[in-house]
Amino acid sequence: MASMTSSDGATICVVVGRTRHKMMQIEIQEAGKRGARLIEVRLDFLAKAPDFGRLLEIKPCPMIATVRRAPDGGRWSGTEEERLVLLRQAIAAGFDWVDLETDVIDSVPRFKDVKRIVSYHNLREIPDDIEDIHAGMCRQDADVVKIAVTAHHPTDVVYMLDLIRNSPKPLVGICMGELGVASRILGGRAGAPFTYAAFNRERSMAPGMLTFDDMRKVYHYEEVNATTTVYGVIGDPVAHSLSPLIHNRSFRELGINAVYVPFRVPRGELPLFLKEFQAVPVQGYSVTLPHKETAATLPGEKDTVVAAIHAANTLLRNENGWRLSNTDVPAAADSIRAALSPDDAHPADLQAHTALILGAGGVARAVAHALHREGAAVIIANRTLERAQRLAEETGCRVAEWATRHNVTCDMLINCTSVGMYPNMDESPVHHSALKPGLFVFETIYTPEQTLLVKEAKARECKVLTGVDMFVRQAALQFELFTGRQAPLEVMRTVVRRALSPVAIRDEG
Repeated sequence: MASMTSSDGATICVVVGRTRHKMMQIEIQEAGKRGARLIEVRLDFLAKAPDFGRLLEIKPCPMIATVRRAPDGGRWSGTEEERLVLLRQAIAAGFDWVDLETDVIDSVPRFKDVKRIVSYHNLREIPDDIEDIHAGMCRQDADVVKIAVTAHHPTDVVYMLDLIRNSPKPLVGICMGELGVASRILGGRAGAPFTYAAFNRERSMAPGMLTFDDMRKVYHYEEVNATTTVYGVIGDPVAHSLSPLIHNRSFRELGINAVYVPFRVPRGELPLFLKEFQAVPVQGYSVTLPHKETAATLPGEKDTVVAAIHAANTLLRNENGWRLSNTDVPAAADSIRAALSPDDAHPADLQAHTALILGAGGVARAVAHALHREGAAVIIANRTLERAQRLAEETGCRVAEWATRHNVTCDMLINCTSVGMYPNMDESPVHHSALKPGLFVFETIYTPEQTLLVKEAKARECKVLTGVDMFVRQAALQFELFTGRQAPLEVMRTVVRRALSPVAIRDEG
């Protein structure tokens, strides 16, 4: 074990699976160059019989031989007898490790110093007798136990982490699927000897498996250990979120031993999720759709914004439960004020402005509250008039019908709709004729950052603010609540802009 783990954290096992020997060899060597300390070679992917001489000619690190059956998530199409023969040949050929399922490991004897993984896969569920299965596997002749089961609830991750922590043998415990992604990131913190990651982004080997690059560059898995503080983002969907990227990068920038994890939590499951994850524990959460309103109802200390708008996007654990905050509203005000201020010494007075807000969803709500609190005159236009009226009543603003939005007199135009967002990037919420020189245009979309509205506004000499600034500012305020440290704002901006170019990722809502 010492050859592939360190005292600082756990190891990433890079999974390589290609149909051609040449491509398999290339990816094995490339994984080694990128720092892989353990590689699983998926022999069941090969279209031809394995040539062990070619595959093992240059081993950049210890390698695992795996021939996975179709019911276990593999591609093996031959007979079971042929598979066992192939596994025995791989062991004799010089692989350092071999993966043997719990129902066959007793029929394959040990050979020299080849280490053994006893594995169990269930693509449907976590069976009721999983503890019995685990106990039986621990009695088998193996160096590491591997259990990969399918999560149906986010709280299944807590159960798996507990199983890892209390296992009498080293256990790689994985909850497959999007609901179980956190188990892949937090397993090492609980004591798992390694986790699995795909080498090729285009070829995920199991549901919910992250890539080697993401595990190293986003989550810094090899630095996660038992003392690592855990934070995360709660949402549904959540796989698109840029929050793990910028928070984890910021932790590294300031030398903080922490990891920030995505948690997909379906609507209605937030209270149970928070209760169960106290066992990890998770010290703080960013909250996005569809949970902001539910989060605001949790017992705890509410800041003035949460109390006023009944929506929370930040939860911080304290002695009395939760501290509930909303960073969307101050981030919106700070972004607009900074964009309109001639310099830091002369902050803009927002009450001198009239803003037309397009949309009545979550972002529009935050911006409307922010501007209303600053004393600005606000007008709301939305395709569904009733939603605009409800938001206007809540914020003390006026309403304009969507069809009349081009006739509204204002000096600030703020788009809080999804019009122009990836992949519909050839659309704009207003006709370009409404974009007069000097008009302040705030585009809250940042996927892409340069929407058609932004491009047309710049071409017509408007003053333009993109959604990147508000997103980064709300994240920075969360970071400061989490850590008590000043956020590296420019690092966050750089990380977001690099992530958005050239691939667009959906915003936080």
